[in-house]
Amino acid sequence: MELSIDTVGEQSGVAVSEQGRVLTEISWHSGRRHTPSLTPMIDLVCRQTGNAEIVKRELEAVFVDVGPGAYGGIRSGMAAAEGLAVALDLQCVGIGRLEVEAYQHASSGLAAAIHRASRTTWAWQIFWGPLDRWRELEPPRTGATYELQRALADAKRFAGRSGIICGEPERLEDEASQSLQDEGWMLSPPSLNARRAGILAELGWRRLQDGHGVAPAALEPLYLREPAIGPQPSQQPSQ
Repeated sequence: MELSIDTVGEQSGVAVSEQGRVLTEISWHSGRRHTPSLTPMIDLVCRQTGNAEIVKRELEAVFVDVGPGAYGGIRSGMAAAEGLAVALDLQCVGIGRLEVEAYQHASSGLAAAIHRASRTTWAWQIFWGPLDRWRELEPPRTGATYELQRALADAKRFAGRSGIICGEPERLEDEASQSLQDEGWMLSPPSLNARRAGILAELGWRRLQDGHGVAPAALEPLYLREPAIGPQPSQQPSQ
């Protein structure tokens, strides 16, 4: 069995799977309090799968969402994954948030996951299917709206058609949203963009079978910009 952990956003999830097939899955609104809620939810998902201690002893791998997202959330999920993997001598697989979201729409062929990174920038990653040939077209990037539109235009030329935009397409400016729809892109509604630990489980199992399992210490978080922690530049004008 495998345990999947996703805590990179305000909605978190955990799942227990067997060869990537979900047995039990729990999602909850964690807000910014990922650490206090995560351990109880891991215990709960194990109990709901069976005897919690037996389930943990039968785990063979831990899959974890490595971001981008909330700094504290990423660190919370990775710390839990690393701790369990060390204690139980398990392999780990880290997968990025944008791929987890895009993979839910793999049947569309061309899928672009986008997120508002700041008031003026976007984060995105673009993938091409179908499932048996699922691969990255555009690595995780950040940029202005016009750069995102240019990346989507390049992907459309490669694929020969438009695809689906998922993640947070509802946060696009009206002009950009309409322009992309006029070009044939489908904007996935929020109800179909909920990130699921079950998707992470399926992706993680595929990566594990491809030989991409790593030791806990080899897991790396995915940050597309420096985390806003520690002392910040003063906002006061110099005297």
